[in-house]
Amino acid sequence: MKKEIAFLAIGVAFALGFLSGSIVSVLKRAKGIERSMTDLMTQRPVAKEPISIELMEKIEELKETLREDPKNLAAWLKLGDIYFDYNRYREAIEAYSQCLSIKPENSDIRTKRGIMLRGLGDFDGAIEEFRKTSQMFPQHAESRFELGALFLREKKDVNGAIAAWEGYLQVEPKSKRASWVRAEIERLKAMKEVKE
Repeated sequence: MKKEIAFLAIGVAFALGFLSGSIVSVLKRAKGIERSMTDLMTQRPVAKEPISIELMEKIEELKETLREDPKNLAAWLKLGDIYFDYNRYREAIEAYSQCLSIKPENSDIRTKRGIMLRGLGDFDGAIEEFRKTSQMFPQHAESRFELGALFLREKKDVNGAIAAWEGYLQVEPKSKRASWVRAEIERLKAMKEVKE
């Protein structure tokens, strides 16, 4: 009888240990996903490294192309994207503005311009750009996501974030990011209820 109890106790301890380990592992993975999404929302674009000599030469080539052909959309876009990648906010905004003067109906360029305005600290300008993109392109999910992130992190506007992200979920309800957004909306709503 004592052996059976001992084996039973060992089995229960093993099962509890396994279960605890599994729960901790799942929670760590969930926390990692949450952290990566929070990092995505709170951090400005991260420069890869200082601009290399080769890339500076590419920038000069693009500028030369634009001196010869100021309406070259591809060159403006490439220049804007280089500046975007290296957090050169003002230069990226200028390049994307030139793109939009040539082709104002581009949702991705508008959203990138909004992200750079946010990076520069022009939150109202970024909000305007994200809203304009959402109005012009009702199915554009990224602008709605960025708008929610900006409302929450920079403006501390929970209602604005919830509204923007609910709009995002209408456009993109099944992505991995949508699951996180749904959970974040629920968290924000619960937080509001506690305060009220």
